[in-house]
Amino acid sequence: MDILKDESRNYLQEGDRVASKVYFVNLRARSKKDNIPNKIQRLFDKAGIKEILSNDDLTAIKLHFGEKGSSAFIHPIFVRQIVDKAKECGVKPFLTDTNTLYTGSRTNSVTHIQTAIENGFAYAVVNAPIIIADGIYSKNSVEVKIDKNHFETVKIAGDIYYSNSMIVLSHVKGHGMAGFGGAIKNLAMGCATAAGKQIQHSDAKPKVISKKCVGCKLCVKHCPVEAIEMADNKAVIDKDKCIGCGECITICPKRAIQIQWETDSDVFLEKMAEYAYGAVKNKEGKVAYFNFVMNVTPMCDCVPWSDVPIVNDVGILASFDPVAIDKASIDLINEQIGIKNSDLKEGHKPGEDKFHGLHPQVDANRILEYGEAIGLGSVNYELIEIK
Repeated sequence: MDILKDESRNYLQEGDRVASKVYFVNLRARSKKDNIPNKIQRLFDKAGIKEILSNDDLTAIKLHFGEKGSSAFIHPIFVRQIVDKAKECGVKPFLTDTNTLYTGSRTNSVTHIQTAIENGFAYAVVNAPIIIADGIYSKNSVEVKIDKNHFETVKIAGDIYYSNSMIVLSHVKGHGMAGFGGAIKNLAMGCATAAGKQIQHSDAKPKVISKKCVGCKLCVKHCPVEAIEMADNKAVIDKDKCIGCGECITICPKRAIQIQWETDSDVFLEKMAEYAYGAVKNKEGKVAYFNFVMNVTPMCDCVPWSDVPIVNDVGILASFDPVAIDKASIDLINEQIGIKNSDLKEGHKPGEDKFHGLHPQVDANRILEYGEAIGLGSVNYELIEIK
C-alpha cells in the first residue's frame, strides 16, 4: 500500500491509517557537538517546531517544575534551549504550569513560583518568566466545550487557553494512578484548574491496605479536605468527604493506599484524554511536544522525592502529536533492560511492559487508545532519529 508523505502536517498516510512523525535524539555524546543542549537545538530545528510559531506569539512552554524534594524533573538548562530557539522564531515565551489540587509546595501561585525558582527555574537560567496559568488560587479558568463521552465542557487554565501557541515539555515517568505520565497527562492534569483536576479524579476513590499502613500520618497531614483520620494507628478514609484527588496515594511511603480500580481505571484515563483534548482544542496547528525519556522514575514528579529510575536514560523526542509521542516513548522504554535494584518488580527483559511491571492495576495503554478514538492523535508513528 502506498504511503503518502505530507510534510506540512507532519504525518504519513497509509490507507486510512495515520502515522505521525516522531523525531528522536539519543543521549550518546563524544564531542561538544553532541552534548544534550546542542542535540535539543537540532531536534527543535529538524522537527520543524518553527512551523507552529508566529511572530509575536505569546507562547506557553508547559512543563512541571517539580515538587520540593523531587529532582527528576526536566533540567532547567535543557528548558533554556527550547526557550532560546523559540525566541529565535520571534515569539515571547513564558514557562507555565497550574497549581495542584493536593497540598504541597505548589498549591498556590506564590509558593509554586518559589518552588520553581528553588528548583533552578530562575529567569537568569531559563531566560523566560514564570506564569502560573490558573491564577493565585486556581480561579483563572475557561470553560472549553468538547462534547465528549464524559465531559461536555472542561475547565482549562486561562493563561494557557489565551496563549497563542504552546510547546509542551514532558518528563516521562511512572504514575501510581495513570500507569505512566507523558505528554497527554501533562496536558490533562497540567492544563486543568484545581476544579478540573478534581472532576477528573472524582470517581477514583482510594482505600487503605491496613496491613501496609505504619501510622506515619503523612496522608492525614496532606489530605486537602480532611477526609483521613487515624483509628488504632491505621489510616481510615471517609468516602463521603474524599474528593479522589490521589494525594494520599502519591504521598504514602509504604504504598498502603490504593485506588479501587475494579471500575474506575479506564474511566479515569478516558477523562484525562478528554481534558487533554480540551487543553489544545483552540490551538489546532499551534502545539508541539517534547518528551524527555530520562530519569524514568516509578512515580510522578509531584511526590517530594525521586526514586531510582526503572531503565537507563533513552533520549528526547519531539512531535506535533501527543498520542504518538507518548506511544513512541513507551515503546522505547519497553525496549530497555529494567534496572535490577529499582522499584520495577517484573518486566525487566527488553520488550516487556515496564509500566505494567510498576503499576499492574492500570492499563496505561488505555489513554492512548481512547485519545486516538476522540481525535487527540494517532498511536501509529514513524520514528525518525536525528544525528
